[in-house]
Amino acid sequence: MASRHQQRDVRFTVVDGYLVRTVTFADGRKYQHRCAPAACEQVAHAVEETPAEGEGTVLETIARKEELPFTQANVALEFLKERGLVDVRHRRCYPATESVHLDAMVEFHALAEQPKPT
Repeated sequence: MASRHQQRDVRFTVVDGYLVRTVTFADGRKYQHRCAPAACEQVAHAVEETPAEGEGTVLETIARKEELPFTQANVALEFLKERGLVDVRHRRCYPATESVHLDAMVEFHALAEQPKPT
Protein backbone atom coordinates (compact mmCIF):
# COMPACT_ATOMS: atom_id res chain seq x y z
CA MET A 1 0.00 0.00 0.00
CA ALA A 2 1.48 3.36 -1.02
CA SER A 3 1.82 6.02 1.62
CA ARG A 4 0.30 9.41 0.93
CA HIS A 5 3.66 10.89 1.93
CA GLN A 6 5.73 9.07 -0.69
CA GLN A 7 5.04 11.54 -3.48
CA ARG A 8 5.97 14.85 -1.93
CA ASP A 9 8.89 17.21 -1.95
CA VAL A 10 10.00 18.77 1.34
CA ARG A 11 12.29 21.79 1.35
CA PHE A 12 13.63 24.01 4.09
CA THR A 13 14.53 27.66 3.65
CA VAL A 14 15.11 30.60 5.94
CA VAL A 15 12.84 33.55 5.14
CA ASP A 16 12.94 36.77 7.16
CA GLY A 17 14.87 34.90 9.85
CA TYR A 18 12.30 32.10 10.19
CA LEU A 19 12.83 28.46 9.31
CA VAL A 20 10.25 27.60 6.64
CA ARG A 21 9.24 24.06 5.68
CA THR A 22 7.53 23.84 2.30
CA VAL A 23 5.85 20.59 1.30
CA THR A 24 4.77 20.15 -2.31
CA PHE A 25 2.68 17.16 -3.36
CA ALA A 26 2.85 15.43 -6.74
CA ASP A 27 -0.47 17.00 -7.76
CA GLY A 28 0.93 20.52 -7.19
CA ARG A 29 -0.72 21.26 -3.86
CA LYS A 30 1.62 22.75 -1.29
CA TYR A 31 1.73 24.17 2.18
CA GLN A 32 4.24 26.01 4.33
CA HIS A 33 4.86 26.14 8.05
CA ARG A 34 7.26 28.46 9.85
CA CYS A 35 9.34 28.19 12.98
CA ALA A 36 10.83 31.08 14.94
CA PRO A 37 14.59 30.92 15.52
CA ALA A 38 14.11 30.76 19.30
CA ALA A 39 11.81 27.75 18.89
CA CYS A 40 14.45 26.02 16.73
CA GLU A 41 16.97 26.54 19.50
CA GLN A 42 14.60 25.23 22.16
CA VAL A 43 13.88 22.06 20.18
CA ALA A 44 17.60 21.49 19.54
CA HIS A 45 18.35 21.91 23.27
CA ALA A 46 15.50 19.53 24.16
CA VAL A 47 16.84 16.83 21.83
CA GLU A 48 20.39 17.38 23.07
CA GLU A 49 19.23 16.86 26.66
CA THR A 50 17.64 13.53 25.74
CA PRO A 51 19.84 10.58 26.78
CA ALA A 52 21.20 8.69 23.79
CA GLU A 53 20.01 5.48 25.43
CA GLY A 54 16.66 4.98 27.10
CA GLU A 55 13.19 6.08 26.09
CA GLY A 56 14.11 8.96 23.79
CA THR A 57 11.59 11.71 23.17
CA VAL A 58 8.73 12.52 20.81
CA LEU A 59 7.35 15.65 19.23
CA GLU A 60 4.41 15.93 21.61
CA THR A 61 6.68 15.80 24.66
CA ILE A 62 9.01 18.46 23.25
CA ALA A 63 6.17 20.82 22.34
CA ARG A 64 4.52 20.45 25.74
CA LYS A 65 7.70 20.63 27.83
CA GLU A 66 9.10 23.61 25.91
CA GLU A 67 5.66 25.30 25.73
CA LEU A 68 5.94 25.67 21.96
CA PRO A 69 3.25 25.66 19.30
CA PHE A 70 3.05 22.12 17.95
CA THR A 71 3.62 23.21 14.35
CA GLN A 72 6.79 25.16 15.18
CA ALA A 73 8.19 22.25 17.19
CA ASN A 74 7.38 19.94 14.27
CA VAL A 75 9.16 22.14 11.71
CA ALA A 76 12.25 22.35 13.91
CA LEU A 77 12.32 18.62 14.67
CA GLU A 78 11.86 17.68 11.01
CA PHE A 79 14.74 20.02 10.12
CA LEU A 80 16.95 18.31 12.70
CA LYS A 81 16.00 14.91 11.27
CA GLU A 82 16.63 16.01 7.70
CA ARG A 83 20.08 17.32 8.64
CA GLY A 84 21.02 14.06 10.38
CA LEU A 85 21.10 15.55 13.88
CA VAL A 86 18.37 13.28 15.25
CA ASP A 87 18.20 9.50 15.11
CA VAL A 88 14.72 7.99 14.99
CA ARG A 89 14.35 4.52 16.44
CA HIS A 90 10.93 2.97 16.94
CA ARG A 91 9.29 6.41 16.47
CA ARG A 92 11.40 7.90 19.28
CA CYS A 93 13.97 10.65 18.79
CA TYR A 94 17.55 10.52 20.07
CA PRO A 95 20.48 12.90 19.59
CA ALA A 96 22.70 11.88 16.68
CA THR A 97 25.57 14.21 17.58
CA GLU A 98 27.24 15.29 20.80
CA SER A 99 26.09 18.88 20.38
CA VAL A 100 22.73 18.91 18.65
CA HIS A 101 22.18 22.57 19.51
CA LEU A 102 25.51 23.76 18.11
CA ASP A 103 25.17 21.62 14.99
CA ALA A 104 21.58 22.79 14.49
CA MET A 105 22.62 26.44 14.67
CA VAL A 106 25.40 25.84 12.14
CA GLU A 107 22.89 24.18 9.79
CA PHE A 108 20.31 26.95 10.33
CA HIS A 109 22.78 29.76 9.59
CA ALA A 110 24.30 27.91 6.62
CA LEU A 111 20.80 27.51 5.18
CA ALA A 112 20.09 31.20 5.79
CA GLU A 113 23.14 32.11 3.70
CA GLN A 114 22.08 30.08 0.68
CA PRO A 115 20.65 31.98 -2.29
CA LYS A 116 16.86 32.04 -2.26
CA PRO A 117 15.06 30.00 -4.94
CA THR A 118 13.32 32.07 -7.59
